[in-house]
Amino acid sequence: MKFEIGLATRDAYGEALRDLGDEYSDIVVLDGDLSQSTKTYMFAEKFPERFYNVGIQEANMVGLAAGLASSGLTPFVSSFACFLTNRAYDQMRVSVVYPRLNVKFVASHGGISGGEDGATQQSIEDLALMASLPEMVVCVPADEHATRALTPQLMEWESSCYLRTGRPRAPIVYQPGVDLKIGRAEVLREGTDLTIITCGLLVAEALEAAEALAAESFSVEVVDCHTMKPLDKKTILQSAQKTGAVVVAEEHQVWGGLGSAIALLLGENFPVPFKLIGIEDTYAESGTGEQLLDVYGLTSPYIAEAARGLLS
Repeated sequence: MKFEIGLATRDAYGEALRDLGDEYSDIVVLDGDLSQSTKTYMFAEKFPERFYNVGIQEANMVGLAAGLASSGLTPFVSSFACFLTNRAYDQMRVSVVYPRLNVKFVASHGGISGGEDGATQQSIEDLALMASLPEMVVCVPADEHATRALTPQLMEWESSCYLRTGRPRAPIVYQPGVDLKIGRAEVLREGTDLTIITCGLLVAEALEAAEALAAESFSVEVVDCHTMKPLDKKTILQSAQKTGAVVVAEEHQVWGGLGSAIALLLGENFPVPFKLIGIEDTYAESGTGEQLLDVYGLTSPYIAEAARGLLS
């Protein structure tokens, strides 16, 4: 299966945020001196009076966002995922989430596919950290069209939200104008023998794995769970009940991410043979995104092999 390679999800976010600025005059944007990388510079160029470069002080940036939100504005806060979620976690927890303020966190360079920057700038804990915060919405779009569909919906939630974007250009999975909804997983391929649930860059890898398994006469369902929280329990359980086996693949530490959430759901409601593919209790190293995804077993051949193990 061949995919057209589109924009990075961070680029699509920058475009969507700039467009939102026209629609919502209450949006303000804060960045930790990384606007060229997070792509918030697009908003800054169009709305300089509503953009704040806070510098390399992520905790202070979240505190400022809390103040702006308490004044009736809607802050969008961006940095690299590892910097934002690790350095400013306490401020998110105490200054934003506990008082139930409406702040949108959009972090780039999620996962290990950021590549050459190395482990200090590769975020493998962010989804677990953000999902642990009460009422926080957590999303991981697969491609540019998914990003454009999900970003405006952040404005529909009065709670804080976290959207993870990536550095590399992403394979095109969806058509322009796709109707995605936060909290609703998408069944991208119907199947009866096994379900692969995934998000982000690994959606394309899962579809490739399903295609390879189809050549072996296995019918594999692929579900894009672009919203980790709130989790679409209905779609996931229906798929598991139909196929009887589940593989979850994610570009995240195996502890506390999408796989953990789905394992909990299945364990409580409909236990089935289950395999989680993720980063196995380690940090990665420096390399290209493609190299690292392969080294750490997050590409389609590894997903297909895990599926064969359950199918056997």
